[in-house]
Amino acid sequence: MSNTPKDSLKEKLNQLQCHFTWTPKKETIDLEDLMYRLEDAIHFAIKYQATSYNQMAFVNCLEGNHEEAIKNLKEAEKILRENHKDEFERRSIVTYGNFAWVHYHMGQLTKAQSYLDKLEVICKPLSDGPRYTAMIPEVYGEKGWSLMKTSAESYEEAKECFAKALEQDPDNTDWIMGYATVLSRLEAFSGTTEHHERSQSVKHLRRVLELDPDHSLAMVLLALKLQKFNAKKEANELVQQALQKTPDFPYMLRYAAKFYRVEGAVDKAINLLKHILEFTPKSCFIHHQLGMCYRSKLMPRTADPYHTHLRYHALQHKTELIEQCKYHFEKACKYRKRSAILPHLDLADLYVKIGDHSRADEIYSFLLKLQDIHPENIQVVCLRAGSFELYHRGSESKAIKLFLKGLKIEYNSNERKRCRYELEKWADRKLCRNPCDSKALGIKGLLFQQSGNKAKAIQYFEEALETDHDNEDYLSALWELRLSLKGQDDA
Repeated sequence: MSNTPKDSLKEKLNQLQCHFTWTPKKETIDLEDLMYRLEDAIHFAIKYQATSYNQMAFVNCLEGNHEEAIKNLKEAEKILRENHKDEFERRSIVTYGNFAWVHYHMGQLTKAQSYLDKLEVICKPLSDGPRYTAMIPEVYGEKGWSLMKTSAESYEEAKECFAKALEQDPDNTDWIMGYATVLSRLEAFSGTTEHHERSQSVKHLRRVLELDPDHSLAMVLLALKLQKFNAKKEANELVQQALQKTPDFPYMLRYAAKFYRVEGAVDKAINLLKHILEFTPKSCFIHHQLGMCYRSKLMPRTADPYHTHLRYHALQHKTELIEQCKYHFEKACKYRKRSAILPHLDLADLYVKIGDHSRADEIYSFLLKLQDIHPENIQVVCLRAGSFELYHRGSESKAIKLFLKGLKIEYNSNERKRCRYELEKWADRKLCRNPCDSKALGIKGLLFQQSGNKAKAIQYFEEALETDHDNEDYLSALWELRLSLKGQDDA
């Protein structure tokens, strides 16, 4: 029961559709990184400025910057009035919901209520549902874009939002583009390798280009997908078209640079990335891409072993490339300290290559302590850290623990498969040397248990217990397996 006007007001606010009711808890968001990306979006993704200002207001409110949040929302309202005169009321539902919440957090309850009153007037003819909101495509679409920008954990929910927006407005390129983008990211997480003709993200990117043949961002994102499927001729043509249509659009240019780096045209990629960096000096994505470009140039170079001059210049060039890699990977990590998993891993890998194992160990230790990150990211950290321990530190026990941690995370990814492969390879190698190695037998038992082969799992756990009689993990697994088989027999 509500005891105060503030409690009563909050009950109404919780019914709204806006960032304050959508977004995960503050501790699960990398606010600093999100703010950087929103600033970039405001400068370079003109079409989605209002959406970015809305989300920036939410971040500023979380940080206690209430006055700045109000400024952000006024900017969003102004942009919506200018760009969507005929649809302003439909487009303003999220903005007015955010206004109400910020004023509530400022203790300005009368102003908060005034925005609820505005929403009630706007939403009444649009919906028979909740009193202060309307589940229309514009609301679903903004929720989808905002969730996708918040964190990878929100991609599935973002996908559902775009799907619901498209149910009501099937030819809207904004919602199709959002749906295609989130599908592409989810395909990358799951390690999908299907043919491009069956790829859902490819299908929807093609649909965007059917409706808007000049959509340069859709062109390069489609090119990147086709590149993975070896449809290189069409992919190259799409990138060239995009560069001709919008040669100064940073969002498009950064994906074009990624395309050229993967294609092997590294100098072309570096030139594009340096151009973008002039506008976005704190972009984690751009610094990471530059680091990868310089790393690809670090291929072994042969020089005449008898020609001192050539050997000196080759060594000098290699040193310069290492410093460039290190500089850009470190910048990427600095600007997204918590969420830049791959730049951190690439920096650790660089330290391994140059023999600085203590710095690599620091990075892996930091990443392994992170909380609330995407399951696939945990798996890739476990895989890379485990490989480091096994192949560079010679610590089998630490490596096995890390591979097991990655395997036990219930998320189907290539990294999980590789953790399994490393465990199997290690166990088979140990058993070739010593068929009674209890740890290797236990690992084999676990692998068979995970794959559903209960009989083989029992066999290996029993063999492991012949040597390691009191191992609680093996006893527990064996008890569970036997109980499961007994249940099947009874049935």
